[in-house]
Amino acid sequence: MAGKLIQGYEVVIGFETHAQLSTESKIFSRAPTQFGAEPNTQASPVDLALPGTLPVMNRGAVERAIRFGLAIGAHVAPRSIFARKNYFYPDLPKGYQISQYEIPVVQGGSVEFFLGEEKKSVRLVRAHLEEDAGKSLHEDFVGLSGIDLNRAGTPLLEIVTEPDMRSSDEAVAYARELHKIVTWIGICDGNMQEGSFRCDANVSVRKPGGPLGTRREIKNLNSFKFMKEAIDFEVRWQIEQIEDGHAIEQATVLFDPDTGETRAMRTKEDAADYRYFPDPDLPPLVVAPEWVERVRGEMPELPRVMAARFVSDYGLPEYDATTLTQSKAMAAYFETAAKASGQAKLASNWIMGEVSRRLNAQEIAIEQAPVSAATLAKLIQRIADGTVSNNAARQVFDALWTAQGSDVDAVIDAKGLKQVNDSGALEQIVDDVIAANPANVEQVRAGKDKAFNALVGQAMKASKGKANPQQVGDLLRKKLGL
Repeated sequence: MAGKLIQGYEVVIGFETHAQLSTESKIFSRAPTQFGAEPNTQASPVDLALPGTLPVMNRGAVERAIRFGLAIGAHVAPRSIFARKNYFYPDLPKGYQISQYEIPVVQGGSVEFFLGEEKKSVRLVRAHLEEDAGKSLHEDFVGLSGIDLNRAGTPLLEIVTEPDMRSSDEAVAYARELHKIVTWIGICDGNMQEGSFRCDANVSVRKPGGPLGTRREIKNLNSFKFMKEAIDFEVRWQIEQIEDGHAIEQATVLFDPDTGETRAMRTKEDAADYRYFPDPDLPPLVVAPEWVERVRGEMPELPRVMAARFVSDYGLPEYDATTLTQSKAMAAYFETAAKASGQAKLASNWIMGEVSRRLNAQEIAIEQAPVSAATLAKLIQRIADGTVSNNAARQVFDALWTAQGSDVDAVIDAKGLKQVNDSGALEQIVDDVIAANPANVEQVRAGKDKAFNALVGQAMKASKGKANPQQVGDLLRKKLGL
């Protein structure tokens, strides 16, 4: 599993990700979970920890944890325990957080993804249910902090990996894949700006083959861009410290996107500091086998299963299939285009190339693409049947995308982009090119490919790009007796 070394050191990364579950209400109360409400308007007596209140488990949160366990091939525990994690902070009204410790609901599993064209797998230790804390607001008041408990009690699934990642690129690729899985199966909306998907990276460095180094945990990374920057900075900082003779101390650090640096927030606590013990207010969580099987029956086709089907049904390379299953919408767009055009590989090339390039440039999702999958399929058919060349097709696509036309054939006619497939007209062009380029003809007969390509180019120019290059090449070979 060794990655590339940085200044002779191997990087070791593990992740803890908090995915906010997509339930309507909180994990132990009926208070709503919508984002953006006025402070403290969505905190019930349970969330405020008023005396005499008791937590009641949200069935929907458990079901989402089961769905995640099935999606990653994990063991869903038939019996798991809620524990109290004790620490004191103004936005934690109870003085403890309800979490799971020794026996989590989801155990094991793995996440597979591509890094470039190399297949990677990261093992998961566990995924456990817990409640979120409230929020301390330091900017809104002079000399005071405000406490907003709207978020207190929001259901979270904390997903913990083994320290299997060996570079920031691999860590980001893992995070993207995990984000894809939780949104695909509908357990989390994945909105990183609103804090629905927050990643903590445990980073350490070591000499190859040596024991694991001391880790520092970078908290609350809420964008893939910052994730890479933060890990890269932290790795460089740790190597410099070790090279200067300093020991790394276990700590929790924050990343400052403005300076591009990490800074220590506190020395990191260990589990013993939290004095975990089973929560006496909650019975063990029992998940019956029938419940797991019902959830399994309702699961959507998973990205990796769909990708395997794209390989077997459409003959796509594994890399294409994985790229096209980045989202349900992209996969659906591809299937519509592939079925309607009968040209799966061409459809894949266009979606991964021209379509994706324009989506990225305009920062829009494929659902907002101005060219429908059915329209793209028609354009692909026109390439396949020789009506237009690839270059001409790009011009047609540009017109379709920028709303200069909506019908493929009408745009081809309006722009005069139809390939000349009429052999009489083509023969005349080829004869003229041969007559006008005797030196090139000699070189072609001497076996020079470059000269042959030059003749094809001349013929294409004479036809204003409308000739079918394949046909031009065939005619030239025939007339020159090749």
